[in-house]
Amino acid sequence: MSDSVIRRTISPDGMAPPAARFAHAVLVENASRWLHTSGVVPVAPDGSVPDGVSAQASQVWSNIAAILADAGMTAGDIVSITTYLVASEQTPGLAQAMAARDEFLGGRLVSSTLVTVPALAQPSWLLEIAVVAAS
Repeated sequence: MSDSVIRRTISPDGMAPPAARFAHAVLVENASRWLHTSGVVPVAPDGSVPDGVSAQASQVWSNIAAILADAGMTAGDIVSITTYLVASEQTPGLAQAMAARDEFLGGRLVSSTLVTVPALAQPSWLLEIAVVAAS
């Protein structure tokens, strides 16, 4: 994370606080590099897909860490997250997905959107996450 890049969370007066642990918006100033990922899926390097939301979230964040490292970035450079979660009575996983996000970010607040969907491109995938990072 570059010291010259300024990331400031935005929480306007007169607006209710976020519904969970995220920022309404993040203002980025002086960034010279931007990384936009595609939806990152829970496929391990060996091609396997772990069972359950918690294990899949861990794999997705591991994959995102690899992408960030290859780009010379870290979790501290993330400014926005979009999570797509297959939510049903069989896979309630919302709390697990949010806990994995919060752990990966180490307490930092970023803008975050979580969308529940009926299915993803592969039936075994329970979540997919896209991030935007700036440095």
